[in-house]
Amino acid sequence: MVLLPRYVKRLIFVAMDVFPTQYSVLSAQAIGTFLSEKYDLGETSCKLLIHNVSDTYTVENASSRYIFKIYRDSHRKLPEIKGEIELLNILKQNGANVSFPIMDRYGEQIQKFNAAEGIHYGVLLSFAEGRVVYDMNDEQLKVLGREMAAIHNITAGLELGFPRKHYDLATTIIQPLAGIEPAFANLKAEFQYLTDAAERVTKALNNFDLLAFGYGYCHYDFLPKNFHFAEDNSITFFDFDFAGEGYLANDITSFYIHYFLEVVGGKISRTEAERCFSVFIESYRQIRNISQQETEAIGCLGFAFWIFYFGFHYENFDDWSNFFFNDKFIQSRVALIKKWIDWFEI
Repeated sequence: MVLLPRYVKRLIFVAMDVFPTQYSVLSAQAIGTFLSEKYDLGETSCKLLIHNVSDTYTVENASSRYIFKIYRDSHRKLPEIKGEIELLNILKQNGANVSFPIMDRYGEQIQKFNAAEGIHYGVLLSFAEGRVVYDMNDEQLKVLGREMAAIHNITAGLELGFPRKHYDLATTIIQPLAGIEPAFANLKAEFQYLTDAAERVTKALNNFDLLAFGYGYCHYDFLPKNFHFAEDNSITFFDFDFAGEGYLANDITSFYIHYFLEVVGGKISRTEAERCFSVFIESYRQIRNISQQETEAIGCLGFAFWIFYFGFHYENFDDWSNFFFNDKFIQSRVALIKKWIDWFEI
């Protein structure tokens, strides 16, 4: 009879008797050791940066910094992850300034982990040097406009080999609105407002020549939190987790939302916000055309953006948003959407 050491017996017992887990967090120390071997990084440190719908870790060795991203299975299936990686590889190959996936010494870019609740997938990404800038100067706005347009020139008409989300009326307004209705059990008037606004927005959108809009893969979250400016004002875009097929004006819209929030928050005037946005748009148009109709559609596309992420918060309530998703949050979000609707007089 073979006698096993006590710690081995303990590991076997734990492996056979793991309580069902909803969303585990993988050990940063273990990930650091794993990545050191897989990528020949040498002595490596790894720290959990964000625990969210995906988990993000910072990874450092003697010469470089990286980001390691762990995907939650209920949020992103493997084919979708492959689609994101395929898109980032194409952007990188075509000269876009993006945080890109790193290949390990075996030629792989997606890692697999057998976590408590099932398989988790992870990707090591280049580090986006620089910092988030909310109060951008004119030079930074010009850089942002040119570089976003350059990305759109690459993604316009692109067809990936793996699926990504489609952003249309059904997925950004109709389905999310139906999905969040149970959360409005005590807020019937607020839900009726959203329903009425959705009807007006849908009608307004259908009055545009949508077939003439630029279409391709959009980031769908082009807020300042997702790009860094270096000291020389060079820019790096990251977090393409929500990238999917849709009107490229969606990205223009999400950036406009930044200035809307700055005005609502009392940080700048609407006049200054419109001036800054104009600097950005003029620079964008130096690289890629965007029609007047596409910019006029910002109000409608922005409403769809708000409703889509409203639905996302509700769907992911159990895993990360339960500390704020309540009646008070719903009321404040609807009030913000009302301000958006009034801003554009929809």
